[in-house]
Amino acid sequence: MSDRVSLPTIAREWGRIGVVGFGGPPVHISLLRDLCVERRGWVSARDFEDGLAAANLLPGPASTQLAILNAWWLRGAWGAVVGGVSFILPGLVMILALAVLFLAGDPPRWVNGAAAGAGSAVAAVAVYTGAHMLPDSARRVEGRAARARWAGYLVAGTLAAVFLGVWLVLVLIATGLVEVAVRGVRRAHARAAPGSNGRLWLLLAAVPVSAMLASLSALAWVAYKVGALSYGGGFVIIPLMQADAVGRHGWMTNGEFLNAVALGQVTPGPVVQTVAVVGYAAAGLWGGLLAAAVAFGPSFVMIILGGDQLERVRALPAVQAFFDGAGPAVIGAICGSAVPLALALQHPWQVGLLALSGGLLLIRRVGVVGTLLAAGALGVVAAQAGLAVT
Repeated sequence: MSDRVSLPTIAREWGRIGVVGFGGPPVHISLLRDLCVERRGWVSARDFEDGLAAANLLPGPASTQLAILNAWWLRGAWGAVVGGVSFILPGLVMILALAVLFLAGDPPRWVNGAAAGAGSAVAAVAVYTGAHMLPDSARRVEGRAARARWAGYLVAGTLAAVFLGVWLVLVLIATGLVEVAVRGVRRAHARAAPGSNGRLWLLLAAVPVSAMLASLSALAWVAYKVGALSYGGGFVIIPLMQADAVGRHGWMTNGEFLNAVALGQVTPGPVVQTVAVVGYAAAGLWGGLLAAAVAFGPSFVMIILGGDQLERVRALPAVQAFFDGAGPAVIGAICGSAVPLALALQHPWQVGLLALSGGLLLIRRVGVVGTLLAAGALGVVAAQAGLAVT
């Protein structure tokens, strides 16, 4: 596969997703799957689902790690670097540029309007993404008992996303372990492949070593926590950032922090890159770049050092069973995330826009990018018409 996909192609395609990826993880997952599985056939549906399950179980921003992992599958370490940087960089440049312009005061109404409009469509995108993953996952299940467990894992993931927030990862782990136990896979099957121990130890050492280095700087330590604790979606780390940036270090006021969150919503790319605005408030442009590098760095390290281990251990019966349990739970979690996303909408016009977005995606089949751009444009119109957008 690596000899068919060039680095410039990876840079172009991953960069395109980085440019149009408004709306956070559900949008990124949908765009990556459309590119790698449906349009180009670079990755099988099974591999993509397993990769998504693995990304959700690793510490760090899941959609970013999924983007890096898919690029790693195509061209190894260089593919991971090129794909990951191309995916992250457009949104990072945009959010830092907006931070320079708007952080000191209130963002213009059109910025808040675009954020509120695009944000209104994200719950519909989550349902659309999960619905498109369900058929491939269901087709792999054989037998009445296995189908019943698959449905149970799907429901468990859905309920966890609705009610548990950051603790969702525990449910994903539990569903995988239940499937391992049901199949009676022996522990001996879970041994690492020969020759893998050295690389695996490097991978396991990467997280504590990077944490130690990050602790040398208050800003780097805050950014490291943001990157490492963003289980269940980037919104999980918003309260953590606010406590550190406003309460503990005083880099920003509450109003400025809310502006930073708004900038994170109106720009493409992972929600986690909001930490770059915190870095800019703390130490200027270099602070923003440092915060982004520390927050995203461990994701590159884990995939580049551990990607081949994922490939090796994924063939083991215990690991296959684990992913067969966690995989449908992840799909359920994507669908279930639509509930808190919809409940977070603050204004009646956003609810109407959510319904319109669902129709565009599920009935008119406009596509994720077109739907998000349309929702953002309608948000700008709402702002200019005087409707509440914050």
